[in-house]
Amino acid sequence: MLSFKGFKAKDLCDPHLRATRRTFLRVGGCGMLGLSLPTLLQLQQTRGEETSLGGPGWGKAKSIILVYLQGGPSHLDLWDPKQNVPDNVKSIFKPISTKIPGVQFTENLPKLSQVNDRFTMIRSMSYTPNGLFNHTAAIYQMMTGYTTDKVSPSGQLEPPSPKDFPNFGSNIVKMRPVDEPMLPFVMLPRPLQESNVIGKGGTAGFLGKSYDPYTLYPAGDDMDMNKMDRILIDDLRLRPEVFSVRLQRRAKLRELLNAQMPEINKAVESFELDQYYDQALSLIVSGRARDAFDLSAESDATRDAYGRNTFGQSCLLARRLVEAGTRVVEVVWPKVANSDNHSWDHHTGLSKRMKDQSAPMLDSGLTTLITDMDARGLLEDTLVIAVGEFGRSPQRGVSTSGNNNSDDGRDHWPYCYTAVMAGAGSKRGYVHGKSDKTASAPLEDPVHPAELLATIYHSFGIDPATIVYNHLNQPRELVKADAVGALLT
Repeated sequence: MLSFKGFKAKDLCDPHLRATRRTFLRVGGCGMLGLSLPTLLQLQQTRGEETSLGGPGWGKAKSIILVYLQGGPSHLDLWDPKQNVPDNVKSIFKPISTKIPGVQFTENLPKLSQVNDRFTMIRSMSYTPNGLFNHTAAIYQMMTGYTTDKVSPSGQLEPPSPKDFPNFGSNIVKMRPVDEPMLPFVMLPRPLQESNVIGKGGTAGFLGKSYDPYTLYPAGDDMDMNKMDRILIDDLRLRPEVFSVRLQRRAKLRELLNAQMPEINKAVESFELDQYYDQALSLIVSGRARDAFDLSAESDATRDAYGRNTFGQSCLLARRLVEAGTRVVEVVWPKVANSDNHSWDHHTGLSKRMKDQSAPMLDSGLTTLITDMDARGLLEDTLVIAVGEFGRSPQRGVSTSGNNNSDDGRDHWPYCYTAVMAGAGSKRGYVHGKSDKTASAPLEDPVHPAELLATIYHSFGIDPATIVYNHLNQPRELVKADAVGALLT
């Protein structure tokens, strides 16, 4: 049965809230054409039966932008400050009032503090880690809903593998294919990464490469995009000497060849390769995706509001992609999880690095994304979520994960942290859960990362308990958790 936290038991007797489990047909990919975009577009493959759960927020989302704050931002120094606590717990930053009476942020988020009446803030994200709680293992859990036994002494995992559980975005685009000639799933501007472990939790895993995200990792400085007026992707750009008519002629040539090869035709029909080829062709010829990447089409005022840096411009690009029809966009914080300079991994120098580097970019980028999408009506059916893999330790200068921390730094802390959720039926001006006196544990309504993923699936009209089959053809649930109904309307 689907468990909606915050609802009374009698509400769960509603037949529309009863969960059912469906088995999805698993059809293997086919690389006969050897084309990257048709392979990507094979996510139009056979879907299984639909479920009909109903309930608050069911099926309201058509797209999602995940602002992933890899590195683990300090909740105490951003949006859950505490007063009347020891000096080594209390944030050095001053608390400020927000649009919601009685709710305070720190001075690091002056812009977000004036728009928190438009989103839900979850102050009780929490989980007990599997082994040491370093970034890669935590990222994998946040993105897939699953943990792994293969955790090294440092907490890192092995590189991405076809055996991995899929990124939630891959599951969504498989079960909710795009209707437009548009890239279904885009990840930018940097990969999920800790040290040399790159992309763990960011692939389609056992679903197959057909459902991998289209990755956009532009070259250049991590934080300066002032000179970046246009992002062009080779797969989406028609070279000057190759006009759309010429490309269409090539498609006709393929049709002529198929007409002379009945056996291949039969194979093509059985795998629906014509459909994938035609969609890839439409994507290139239409220019829809190419135009979405053209940031120069935006006014200087808009680009300035988002922030003239990689994060800000990536948030702007995410909005443009959703407008063009992309289903899932993941904006990954553009600094490696365990790096310095603009990273959220504040083991040392938190007071200066957060104030001068990471916080201002988050404040401008996320605030403008939410207000811009709200003004355009995009929040009606688009989820916007901002979350990291964990928070930071309540006490400064204390080691909780084997790392060295200065007196002006906080270590990893998965037991309590904060997430933001806006749009697509999520509540406006709502604070879910409550942390204890030192923000070290939830005092009310804890939310596990897997429950957040289950809520996302529910918002897309996908039963979190839907059965998929892994690389060993073993049945597995999308995520072993229930949606948090109290977050949705």
